[in-house]
Amino acid sequence: MRIIGYLKQSKLAVALIVVLLIVQAFADLSLPRYTSDLVDVGIQQGGIEDCSPSVMSSDTFNYACMLAPDDDERLLRSSYEQDSDGNFALNQQGLEQRKELDSAIALPLVVVHFSDQMAESLKGHQKEGSPAFDGAPGVSGDFDLPQLYAAYQAGAISKTQVEEAMAQAQKAFGSIDESLIQQQAIMATKAEYEQLGIDMGAMQMSYLVRLGVQMLGVAALMMIASIAVGFIASRTAAKTARGLRERLFEKVISFSDAEVQSFSAASLITRGTNDIQQIQMVMVMLLRMVLYSPILAIGGIVMVSQTNVSMSWIIVLAVVVIAIIIGILMAVAMPKFKMMQKLIDRVNLVSREMLTGLSVIRAFDRQQYEEERFDKASTALYRTQLFTNRAMAFMMPTMMLVMNAVSVLIVWVGGTYIDAGTIQTGDMIAFITYSMVIVMSFLMIGMIAIMLPRADVAARRVNEVLETESSIADPVQSKAGELDSSAEGLTVQFDHVTFAYNRGSSPVLENIDFTAEPGQTTAIIGPTGSGKSSIIKLVERFYDVAEGSVRVGGVDVRDIKQDELRKELGYVPQKAFLFSGTIGSTIAYSNEAMDEERIRSAAEIAQATEFIDAKAEGMQTAISQGGTNVSGGQRQRLSIARALATDARVLLFDDSFSALDYATDAKLRRALAQNAAGKTVIVVAQRISTVLNADKIVVLEEGKMVGCGTHSELMKTCSTYREIAESQLSEEELKGGDER
Repeated sequence: MRIIGYLKQSKLAVALIVVLLIVQAFADLSLPRYTSDLVDVGIQQGGIEDCSPSVMSSDTFNYACMLAPDDDERLLRSSYEQDSDGNFALNQQGLEQRKELDSAIALPLVVVHFSDQMAESLKGHQKEGSPAFDGAPGVSGDFDLPQLYAAYQAGAISKTQVEEAMAQAQKAFGSIDESLIQQQAIMATKAEYEQLGIDMGAMQMSYLVRLGVQMLGVAALMMIASIAVGFIASRTAAKTARGLRERLFEKVISFSDAEVQSFSAASLITRGTNDIQQIQMVMVMLLRMVLYSPILAIGGIVMVSQTNVSMSWIIVLAVVVIAIIIGILMAVAMPKFKMMQKLIDRVNLVSREMLTGLSVIRAFDRQQYEEERFDKASTALYRTQLFTNRAMAFMMPTMMLVMNAVSVLIVWVGGTYIDAGTIQTGDMIAFITYSMVIVMSFLMIGMIAIMLPRADVAARRVNEVLETESSIADPVQSKAGELDSSAEGLTVQFDHVTFAYNRGSSPVLENIDFTAEPGQTTAIIGPTGSGKSSIIKLVERFYDVAEGSVRVGGVDVRDIKQDELRKELGYVPQKAFLFSGTIGSTIAYSNEAMDEERIRSAAEIAQATEFIDAKAEGMQTAISQGGTNVSGGQRQRLSIARALATDARVLLFDDSFSALDYATDAKLRRALAQNAAGKTVIVVAQRISTVLNADKIVVLEEGKMVGCGTHSELMKTCSTYREIAESQLSEEELKGGDER
């Protein structure tokens, strides 16, 4: 999975999350056991945890020692010491071996406190005519402990006879589980405490308070671990998403126009926002749920195995049912999840086109058509989302039904075990809780299994951009140092250039060969679609030539790093796009530290100071995104000023005077001729008046160079140029060309 690969840079955070999840799982799995103890020990057993009494009377101690086997008797005598009241209290050794002591004293303690019932039970297990202590002086056939102990002390009966009687007692208890004998022993311990006058209410309350404090501590630990995991997971996912956005932006910035067009701007926006947001969301779930679920499931299985209850088949059944449900949902919904991202792209594309061309839509009264087009894209997305949401909505109630059915089944089966005395109520409650934990773990894994493929689609789309190499690559060794740093302008040479936007398609430019000299204005003119703007794009190296070469300052542009090349070029695009900010920041876009004098000078040459000074805030006047709050001519002049402010040695104007009136156009060209006298100027234009006085005019037609010279020369030698000129200029204007 690509998403997992993104986490390699956050190994420390992931390791810390795993540790915290283990702590959280430990606390989470401990709470059901506390609940079980609360019910079994705190309520049913009155706060008595062990069947071995902390203190008992001397009679009870002596009777228990008599009834216990030799090894158990030695354990009892080493674990208790007689206190000043004559009772026997548990010593340190007894505390250290409490479990062994519980096992040793359970049956003798039950016999001691329930001797009357034992006598009745033993009557049915003694051999006919052979009472347990038949023939012993002073001992009747009944199970009378004081009488039996007196005879035992007097030597009238032996330890062997006592052990035979206890063996008969064990036969009486043969059908009862050992855990139930332990419970009966606890009841005997409770009776012993009551006989000694111990306050059982205080003991129970003390246990409940102590257990409650422990539960609160465990719950607090779980809460702290959960909050820490959530914080670290969210921070890690946000950091990863930020890194992806930065990498994606850097990659898109490095793309040539070919790569941008291959993805489309709408798709790149979706990949940089929606797709990365999807990755971030699933990454949080991955760190919090996918890592937690296995830990919780394994821990739950371990805890269930410790309950000694043969109901594991219920959990297996529940997991199988959940797996089947999730499998069906994945098979049905997964293709729709994959389709959804493409549909979002489509909605974004249509929305972007509508917002960008809103004025055109209104001008041609095509609102209804565009609404239908948007509705079509939106409806396709709506139906897909509705289908997937319905599938996901179906999952949760179904899962809850399975979980509730599991609870009912456990109660039903567990009830029979409780009735048989195999388990206690608290054990069943703990088993239900652990079962829910295990089932929920697999449910979380299933939900992630559904979400991950969708996020993987998003990750694949992001990686598709990140792994795309720009067709415009910088050279290993730049030759920018070969450019003449002292020259005011740089020669731009097209050496038999052929160019096509796509491989295998017809050339846009074919065998173009001309040179733009420093100190001169070279104009490019021709009919629409003749390849004029492509000339500028090749100089800027937005694309690379298919054949021939483009040289700036005598160096092939492919041998100069892009940033070094573009520092030498002042570019005014055909569509004057302005970024949001102020007029001053717009002109100083190439250098934030540009001084006011330079900004003012560029604005003056571009004939922009007139409307700038007319505004109340002057250079601090706000510019909205795209420059929509200024007119087309003002936007174009600010775009020209932005290029002039770079002080580049080559100025490229791609039909940059089309929105200017003739008077402003003439003023701007005169100011440009005065202030950029030594620079190389290349102007693409549609209007003959703009290029009339150019030092060199290159005429293009259908991508081929059909003329090159001055206005007067081309009027004589180039029919294409002459047709354009005659269609735009009067006879007097035609004769005015080449005048300086």
